[in-house]
Amino acid sequence: MSKAPPSEARFAHLPYRRCVGIMLLNRRDEVFVGRRIDTTVEAWQMPQGGIDGDEEPHRAALREMKEEIGTDRAEILAESKGWLNYDLPAHLVPLVWRGRYRGQTMKWFALRFLGRDSDIDIATAHAEFMAWRWMPPEDLLTAIVPFKHAVYVAVLSEFADLLRPSAR
Repeated sequence: MSKAPPSEARFAHLPYRRCVGIMLLNRRDEVFVGRRIDTTVEAWQMPQGGIDGDEEPHRAALREMKEEIGTDRAEILAESKGWLNYDLPAHLVPLVWRGRYRGQTMKWFALRFLGRDSDIDIATAHAEFMAWRWMPPEDLLTAIVPFKHAVYVAVLSEFADLLRPSAR
């Protein structure tokens, strides 16, 4: 007898993990994306990571960028007005963050990359990405995992004024 997959309602009581998301833009208004090292699915994502304790979200964004892509050569251009949530698919909840969270609530930041591509080094102490690239913003929604789709739509909308018309 096979076990039925857990339902979304089963995890509704769990909190969201507080974290930051980073839309890092190069000079051509392309977005930095990385392919996660812990998945077999070819899905790309913008850098993101947890907020430590009472850490300020903008400081967490700069720290996470350094931890995930090996550089902090960027300036913050904008911060999302609110927090954006996503729920993990039910089958992932027990596997991610030891089953303590149903998903994430995210404060997003748009940053302008000030360095050169050679400044980026994803082989960090706790590597999260197996590959990286600059992606046109209009390609993001087809390159990510489906459960983050609504968050990425909201981020692209909120930061649209930072992109040149040809990059929208």
